Amino acid sequence: MPTPPLRLLPWTTPEGKPCYLSTDSGHSRLSQLADDIEAAQVDSGEEVLAGARTVLADRKAGERAVRFASVRASEALADLLRIAGSRGERVADGGSRLR
Repeated sequence: MPTPPLRLLPWTTPEGKPCYLSTDSGHSRLSQLADDIEAAQVDSGEEVLAGARTVLADRKAGERAVRFASVRASEALADLLRIAGSRGERVADGGSRLR
C-alpha cells in the first residue's frame, strides 16, 4: 500500500522549519484547520494588497507608511506562495480537497 504524500502546513515550528501532515484523508481535523488557516491567509493577503495599493497611490504617503505596506505585502506574499506550493504538491499527487 503506497504511503500518502505529506502535506505542507501553513505554519512552521518555533525554529522556523516547515511542518508537514501525513494523513489518508483531506478531511481530518488537522487538514480542516490547515484549510481554514490558508483561507484566512488568502483573505488577509487581499486586505493587505488593497491597503498597499492605497498607500502607493497616495503621493503624500510618507516613508514609514510605504515601508509598513511593503513589509506587510512581503509577509502576505510569503504566506500565499507557501499555500500555492502546498496546493500544487497536492494536485501533482492526485489531489485532496482544494478550495
